Amino acid sequence: MRTFMIAAALFFAASVTANAQLTNTDCLACHDKVDAKQFAGSVHGPLGCTDCHAGIAGPGPHDPAPKPVDCGSCHPDSVAAWNESLHAKAVKSGSARGAKCADCHGSPHAILPSSDPKSMTFHSAIPVTCARCHGQKFVMEKAGLSTQSATSYQDSVHGRAVAHDGASKAAVCTDCHDHHAVRPANDPLSGIFKFNVARTCGKCHAAIAAQYVDSVHGKSLARGNWNAPVCTDCHGVHTISKTADQVRGPRASCARCHDGVRLTQEFGVPGSRVQSYESSYHGLARRMGSTVAADCASCHGAHDIRRSADPRSAVNVKNLPTTCGKCHAGAAANFARGKIHIVAGDVSDTPSRAVTWIRLIYIVLIVLTIGGMALHNIIIWVRKARKARLASGRTIVRMNLNQRIQHIVLVVSFTVLVISGFALAWPDSLLARLFGTSEELRRLVHRIAAVVMIILGIYHLGYMILTREGRKGLRDFWFRFSDARDLADVLRDRHPQSGRFTYAEKAEYWAGLWGTMVMAVTGLVIWYAVGVAQWIPRWWVDIATTIHFYEAILATLAIIIWHFYHVIFDPDVYPMSWTWYDGKMSEHQFKEEHPKAYDEAERVDGETKK
Repeated sequence: MRTFMIAAALFFAASVTANAQLTNTDCLACHDKVDAKQFAGSVHGPLGCTDCHAGIAGPGPHDPAPKPVDCGSCHPDSVAAWNESLHAKAVKSGSARGAKCADCHGSPHAILPSSDPKSMTFHSAIPVTCARCHGQKFVMEKAGLSTQSATSYQDSVHGRAVAHDGASKAAVCTDCHDHHAVRPANDPLSGIFKFNVARTCGKCHAAIAAQYVDSVHGKSLARGNWNAPVCTDCHGVHTISKTADQVRGPRASCARCHDGVRLTQEFGVPGSRVQSYESSYHGLARRMGSTVAADCASCHGAHDIRRSADPRSAVNVKNLPTTCGKCHAGAAANFARGKIHIVAGDVSDTPSRAVTWIRLIYIVLIVLTIGGMALHNIIIWVRKARKARLASGRTIVRMNLNQRIQHIVLVVSFTVLVISGFALAWPDSLLARLFGTSEELRRLVHRIAAVVMIILGIYHLGYMILTREGRKGLRDFWFRFSDARDLADVLRDRHPQSGRFTYAEKAEYWAGLWGTMVMAVTGLVIWYAVGVAQWIPRWWVDIATTIHFYEAILATLAIIIWHFYHVIFDPDVYPMSWTWYDGKMSEHQFKEEHPKAYDEAERVDGETKK
């Protein structure tokens, strides 16, 4: 037993001696996949293999296998920070792929210092390094995230500056999210935690951050107000655009908070500011594309926004001439007197009361004057139209009672559908105001009118197929080669020889029939979207919605441009064709518009008399 213990001790001593003498050359003799030259030039080049790969028991095959390398043995602070990060939590939970040391720094045998432009952690290379995971859809989906952050950063002012010239000062991912301690936005220790954002941005934009801290927004945030905007609320999180960008830039962000009622209800901030600005000359000019008309920041400032009572505020009464004078040269005190945000109905001071009362007086004056003019003209128009109808000798029957009733039902249901449909599509339009604020009422009215039109369409098809008059109408409505000739005659200022129906009436009839079927089918698909989606994919409902909307626009414009011309604005029938009312037209008009049908009627009448 004693001999065995002595032998074991000698073997252990020999192993330790062999391990102590193990050099990098010895290791690389077997591990030839490691490039010796590349390793020598890395940050780990001065180290020996066994400095990281500890516990190796000899130069031969390692049994037992050495433990994984512990980067924390040399980099304890970095590893400790990483252990608290989102990446470490993802690795430990196994629910998603989390970045480890080598994912960001590269192979341990080829890590270059961060000051080396070839390093994965070189300043301008960091967005590319992070995008290796955050730009991969399948990696981000597993973590329940999207690739939008990586894509948005590339299009931002920071991303473009880094990509174009490798700007060393433009912010990259680690400037905001930290290198190792990447924490979620709701973590108070995170650099992107709402109350830390200004300080994070201030690392590069110190002067601007100081202005923000002293502004109404900064002071509100300091009081713990979560609703106070920080840098990312105005500039964006990753998609940080240029100041001049009127759509995505910070100048377009004020309305996102000040157009809502929350600021008014909770903090007493006037909620009419955005609306009053948009209705002003400045607001209208901006909406039309002007880049020089004043916007919110032009008067209130961008980062140093202060209350109007603050003597340092750009909108303080004493400072308004200077503020206005930035655009309006020569602006004096009188130019700046009066409210900038004029709100309808405001009676808080004398100028506002004057504007409000003048507005009310003019509204009453307009209603009475224009209303009186309209009533006067309507009375005269009705009287003259009635005389014209009675004096025209209307003897030719064009529409019987059944057809006239169908036409009236169609007109009423179509008109209600147009008004209620466009009120649903454009809830802020004048049409929508006819229904108040009730979306349910608009939808109910629209569906009732749709049902009426569908029933009418079914009845009309039955009438045209099952009745003698209807079948004759179908034959007369059918297109013939002579219709093309009639169209050519009209364009060449020749008198067309039309039959019972002109080419214009035929085109309108078939277009109306087709449009009714399209609107009925697509409308029912939208109405019963859930049931329809049991049989076909949901995106077919989107297709039906698109068809329904644009078919409605097409039909409405066709009625206004085509039908209204032929029954109202055509000089031969103006002020109106009364056929819809009594179904008749004059013999002269019938002969002029339908000479072929007139000749046939004359021939039949002559043969009957014989």
